[in-house]
Amino acid sequence: MQTLTQNTGLYTDFYELTMAQAYFYSGKQNETSKFDYFFRTNPYKGGYIVFAGLQDLLHILSEFSYNDENLAFLKKAGLKDEFLNYLKDFSFKGKIYSMKEGEIAFPYEPIIRVEGNMIECLLIETLLLNYLNFQSLIATKACRIRSIIGDKVFSDFGLRRAQGLGGIHASRAAIIGGADSTSNVYAAFIYGIPVSGTQAHAWVQSFDKEIDAFRQYAEINPDTTVLLVDTYNTLKSGIPNAIIIAKELEAKGLKLVGIRLDSGDLAYLSKKGREILDDAGLSYVQIFASNQLNEYVIKSLNEQGARIDGYGIGTELVTGNDTGALDGVYKLVENNNKPSLKVSENIEKMTLPGRKKVVRYFDKNGKFFSDGILMVDEENANKIYHPFLSHKTTNLDGCTHEVLNKLVMDNGEILIKEQLPSEINVYLKQRYAQLPDEHKRFISPHIYKVGVSEKVLKLKNDILKSIQEKVY
Repeated sequence: MQTLTQNTGLYTDFYELTMAQAYFYSGKQNETSKFDYFFRTNPYKGGYIVFAGLQDLLHILSEFSYNDENLAFLKKAGLKDEFLNYLKDFSFKGKIYSMKEGEIAFPYEPIIRVEGNMIECLLIETLLLNYLNFQSLIATKACRIRSIIGDKVFSDFGLRRAQGLGGIHASRAAIIGGADSTSNVYAAFIYGIPVSGTQAHAWVQSFDKEIDAFRQYAEINPDTTVLLVDTYNTLKSGIPNAIIIAKELEAKGLKLVGIRLDSGDLAYLSKKGREILDDAGLSYVQIFASNQLNEYVIKSLNEQGARIDGYGIGTELVTGNDTGALDGVYKLVENNNKPSLKVSENIEKMTLPGRKKVVRYFDKNGKFFSDGILMVDEENANKIYHPFLSHKTTNLDGCTHEVLNKLVMDNGEILIKEQLPSEINVYLKQRYAQLPDEHKRFISPHIYKVGVSEKVLKLKNDILKSIQEKVY
């Protein structure tokens, strides 16, 4: 497994280090702590997220350390010698409980719980949020796109429009969410992703004649040729020249794979192109499309009867447009074996204290029914309460259930088997099939029920009451 950085200990915000130093000099470095990772709002105004980034996170945490060069930099930044000496032998030795990568998750659920001493839990916060928020955002986008594309080809074309090295993680997340391949060679190399690509307009423009560009490309790539037909005129030049090349390949016992449309009215051009190709006896030649595509555009193309066999999707996929970031947060829920609560005037920003787990409940047809947030020592719950409106309850009688959080790292050792992104997608497809359709809608999806057990609710209210008595 490759990684993108060798200076893992520096992969953090500086205030994490200054706080860690303050904990160290306050004698709190050995205090135990528990932190939850969760998010508050579904991206894209949708009904769920696809959890992604776990495997990358565990690998980088297993290497989390500070070398001499790192420590020299931190000394210049103002950190003190005794604390730097502590960091010299530092590594992450905590425990991580997590949902399975590729799981479908919902707001306020503790997707991950980190347990360890205060400093090690603190120093990994930024890294954890950076990896999980971004990959979950992109995997969710890819899942939405796949839900509209169906079984057609879906390739990630986004590296050149991605935010720097984020494009590497974006390609991995895209495959987890449902893409078949990527044009991103580096991501393909690191993560074992199928790589794909055709040609750009510059190839065609570099020849005096379009037909010569097509012919030369087909000679060099006889088994994988997809011709870009919109450099000059799609219907009058590009497709007619592609037909000539297809016939020349047939004479050699070969077949043209397809043509690609990258501009213009994709619905009209694909329908007209399909007609022209079929009339030429080339019904096997596929039509691919690119050009600022997203789930909404593809949905519209489907409604217009577009004859498109596959899509290359770039900017809209790897940037997670139109949600800039997943609002995942990392909050302290227990300190020195004492449950901890963050209080806010905004009730939705209050946290849920203590060591918890997520239990998923299924109806008699095996579909997701509701998720319960329970204390780790609870076996089950017959009823759950709305996290903030406790008069709203959900009865769970007759449901089967499954605990979603499992131990995935202990004492810095990874406990789960490494998987290819495509293997993680197999699990996602299974779970997505269990998600009721009303939660998959793009417009006003039904809110999935996530509640807390009576024990969680009581603990929260007791701590809140205690805080209020002290403050007021």
